[in-house]
Amino acid sequence: MSLLPRTAEEFSSADYWDRFFRKRGEKSFEWYGDYNSLCGVLHKYIKPRDKVLVVGCGNSELSQQLYDVGYHHLTNIDISETVVSQMRQRNAQCRPDLIFQQVDATQTGYESGSFQAALDKGTLDAMASEEEGALAGRMLVEVGRVLAVGGRYVCVTLAQEHVIRLAVQHFAGAGWAVRIHGLSQSGEDSDSSSFALPVFILVCTKFRQPPPFAVLEVCQGEDGAPCRLATVEELLARVKEQQAYALMLQKLRGGTDTGSTPSLTLCHASTGHARYTLTVQDSPPSAKVPRANHFAIFIVPQGRESDWLYGSAEGRAQLASSAKFRRLIVVAMHRDQEYEDMQAVQSELSPMVMELAPPGMPPNQQVPFLSVGGDLGWREVVARGVSGLTGEYSVEDVRGEDGHLYRRLVFMNNAHLVQSESRLQTSTAASSSHKKRSKKKSKRSGSDAPACVGTGQSVNRGFLCCTHHEVMVSGLALLGPEAISGKDVLVSVLVVGLGGGGLPQFVRDFVPGARVEVVELDPAMLDVATTWFGLQTDDRLKVVLGDGLEYINRLQSEGGHSYDVIMFDVDSKDPTLGMSCPPPAFVERSLLEKVCKLLTPRGVFMLNLVCRDSVLRRSVLERIQAVFATVYSRPIEGEVNEVLLCSRGGREGDKPCAASKELQQAAKSLQVALQKGGHSAPFNPQVDIGAMLKDLRIA
Repeated sequence: MSLLPRTAEEFSSADYWDRFFRKRGEKSFEWYGDYNSLCGVLHKYIKPRDKVLVVGCGNSELSQQLYDVGYHHLTNIDISETVVSQMRQRNAQCRPDLIFQQVDATQTGYESGSFQAALDKGTLDAMASEEEGALAGRMLVEVGRVLAVGGRYVCVTLAQEHVIRLAVQHFAGAGWAVRIHGLSQSGEDSDSSSFALPVFILVCTKFRQPPPFAVLEVCQGEDGAPCRLATVEELLARVKEQQAYALMLQKLRGGTDTGSTPSLTLCHASTGHARYTLTVQDSPPSAKVPRANHFAIFIVPQGRESDWLYGSAEGRAQLASSAKFRRLIVVAMHRDQEYEDMQAVQSELSPMVMELAPPGMPPNQQVPFLSVGGDLGWREVVARGVSGLTGEYSVEDVRGEDGHLYRRLVFMNNAHLVQSESRLQTSTAASSSHKKRSKKKSKRSGSDAPACVGTGQSVNRGFLCCTHHEVMVSGLALLGPEAISGKDVLVSVLVVGLGGGGLPQFVRDFVPGARVEVVELDPAMLDVATTWFGLQTDDRLKVVLGDGLEYINRLQSEGGHSYDVIMFDVDSKDPTLGMSCPPPAFVERSLLEKVCKLLTPRGVFMLNLVCRDSVLRRSVLERIQAVFATVYSRPIEGEVNEVLLCSRGGREGDKPCAASKELQQAAKSLQVALQKGGHSAPFNPQVDIGAMLKDLRIA
């Protein structure tokens, strides 16, 4: 039978604890650890000469062990008459000065300021249930009363949120200094190891006069340097992080689970800034792994974190399979951090990653660090700014796997997803006017970096980095060869969603006769696209700032507007919806009907759809199919994206199928037109329009 309480309410019951200690008998019960595991911190804050009130002593041997090393002024109190009697009898002969009294911790009767320290091992946790928080609050008030100025409340706790919040808010609100030590789990004691959460020691120091600012600090382990925090919420967040880490370690030590890929972030102890993100990837039991290959660490090159191989669960599983280790830790380095070399990174990570080793790994096993050619990669943050809609963003240059330099836009609230990307190219020189314009723009966006990386680097507007952009451009062939035969034929294009501006700029530069209109909700994105991604507006490319939904509604209600192509390339700001592109309102039937009415008879509606929820995806497709006569789907290999190409006229048989001669002829015409269309840079020769369209399928 378990001797732990069945419900939280029992913790505060004197009858419960009497029954508990009768069943327990003479065997001590060491909540959360014994003297050996706690003494390192206790001796820092409690001196042998201090008068100490031990709150809720139970039958723990902690007071006895403290007495034996010189602490002879200990007053132990407990609500249970049974345990107080047991402890008096146990210590009467060998420790005659060790005091045990049956006292209610919420009303002790001791004189105010009569103790220099109050020691609490598990009592606050026992009293601070969700329903009984008021009882624990009264105990904290009483502890504060009996402590002298300079006295300390030292509490050993599991730091469950409702418990630690109650204590920290109470003492911080009273102007006390608050410090929390997070202790590693030894797992040696049979009682303490039954708790999955790590043990913390809360130290609250009473000041004569409250300081002008809150003193809130967190320490890692016994000897960790204190890290000062600004708010109670920040302190509680640090505690949660340590608890999550301990729970993850416990799970990882229990065995491997290929269906779970837990990750954690390692931060600088002094600053709290994120430095590494570690993702655990286990190989399936059926994998053919050499017997000696237990564990390895893979360092992702800087700037490559969002690559499919490193940034997706499927990619990391493939990476682990190729590496042939039972467990692979995939390590990503954070932006705005400096890394000396591979050896320095290994030295920094080695102490921490060994805690993540798989169960059964032999002791002293050599753990290899793997990388791509031993290179840490390269990344330079060229601009930082803040958008009122998307929060903080970063513009950064990285070196790709192919050796080329790329410029990326990343929203920091989803730092592993590249919002926009362009390839950089070497030009003869950047004009002085461009430099002046970039400097002016950078001040407006809060950046002090130059627009180009290195001398003569500029954005290659003829290179499409996103496969879904390549598919959308290829889909122009559905307009027919006559629509893209030359500049005398107007092709009107409406794009909802600007990003870095690569797609609308490409259409304007390379599609003969194209007139592009872009609707963008976020003014900061127009600034970013113009300053850092080479967007140039003119009479053939204009950007309208506003809500895309309202803009379409207005165009349709006004009448007289029509487009050959309407493209939706806009992401959702809510990651919980199961569909990250587009926001749900953009695929409501009422809006889709208006989009259809805005298309010319030959027109094509293009939608970048990113939906992981199969039921939701099916619902979206049904709505689109109810409005558009023909709907093609083109999945993007290795990604969740698919591009939907939708036309309004005729049923399936009235439009050319993907393999038809008519569409292939249109693809050839488009390929030739694109190669002739650009002036600032050649069209990316890697894009094969015909090949792109061969993979179209009826949705």
